[in-house]
Amino acid sequence: MTAIQVATREERAPLAPIIIIGTLFFIFGFVTWLNGPLITFVKLAFDLDTDAKAFLVTTSFYLSYFFLALPSAWILERTGMKKGMALGLSVMAVGAFAFGTFATMRNYPGALAGLFVIGSGILGPIESAAQRISLMGICNKTAGIISPLVIGSTVLSGVDVIERQVRSAADPQTRDALLNEFAAKVHAPYMVMAGILALLALWILRSPLPEISASKANMQVRTQDSPRERTSIFQFPHLWLGVLCLFLYVGVEVMAGDAIGTYGRSFGLPVGQTKYFTTLTMIAMLLGYLAGMVAVPRFITQARGLTISAVLGVLFTVAAWLSSGYVSVGFVAALGLANALMWPVIWPLAIGGLGRFTEKGSALLVMGIAGGAIIPRLFATLKDQFPFQTVFLLIMAPCYLYILYYSLRGHRVGQDGR
Repeated sequence: MTAIQVATREERAPLAPIIIIGTLFFIFGFVTWLNGPLITFVKLAFDLDTDAKAFLVTTSFYLSYFFLALPSAWILERTGMKKGMALGLSVMAVGAFAFGTFATMRNYPGALAGLFVIGSGILGPIESAAQRISLMGICNKTAGIISPLVIGSTVLSGVDVIERQVRSAADPQTRDALLNEFAAKVHAPYMVMAGILALLALWILRSPLPEISASKANMQVRTQDSPRERTSIFQFPHLWLGVLCLFLYVGVEVMAGDAIGTYGRSFGLPVGQTKYFTTLTMIAMLLGYLAGMVAVPRFITQARGLTISAVLGVLFTVAAWLSSGYVSVGFVAALGLANALMWPVIWPLAIGGLGRFTEKGSALLVMGIAGGAIIPRLFATLKDQFPFQTVFLLIMAPCYLYILYYSLRGHRVGQDGR
């Protein structure tokens, strides 16, 4: 092997992990932000009579984090991060295959099970230090912009026409034939997705991705105010307050990203337009993320960035409540701007100083992602009984106010002897 070949390999090696993790975050973002358009898809394909039933899409997907966070952490301790990522991608491939198959059969429980499996597969690298690399956030949010456009132009193509045909169908047989044809449109995209995920799993196994030890990179800081090393995860109140903060944050993020289509349809806006509304939220998130890359920590601290984000969340929520139609939808999409910095700030604030408890703390935070299952479902259930904008306000505003508290005080509770 020549010196030039050796030098070239050494120069390229540092880029390989970044490319791999960037690809993974793109895939995870793509899959995650499909849920918004899928709500529209399942309501029509499975002939559901309420939004609450359609929102089982987000419930199934995000509940997987709650139930499988601790088992995933246990698996990762034994497989290592690299094999854990490959295993997660393989699980996602199985979930995509299951969803495509059962959705085509118009078997709603089976389709929801597929979404649960897809969500569980994303758990692999969720606590990776790469979450803090700027490129990763850009990849994730760019995928979130693209995925609703892809499913909107393929699976949901002509959904307005199909919906009118189903409503005007003269007999049950014609209605079922139309719905079967519509449901079958999801099969090919999800089979392709399953194949891509399986190939990525093999790629990860053969990749030069290094192992990551979160506990060694996040050692407990011992000061005069806290001379003794803590012996229990329950001795970190800032972590538990952070778990609740992340629970609420993911809830409002999913509301802004996945529920925005339902929110728009509640104004009577056409499905042909609302199917793309998730993309608007993701564009706002990307802009907010880029702004955060410039401002934090050069001009403002992480905690101050979270404070500003929470205040913007309250303001945009109130503005959405006070307006209507496209203007109100625009303020809901603008919540993406408010939400952009929250994950990369809440996470490190919550696990700061956990030391050997970092993996357990990360698993608890992952369980908090279940907020994406609970809060949107609460909105979908209550909006059928009360004015939907009032429900939106009463759910979203308290969440942002708690996030504001965590940014100002909660993240410091119990730290450095306080």
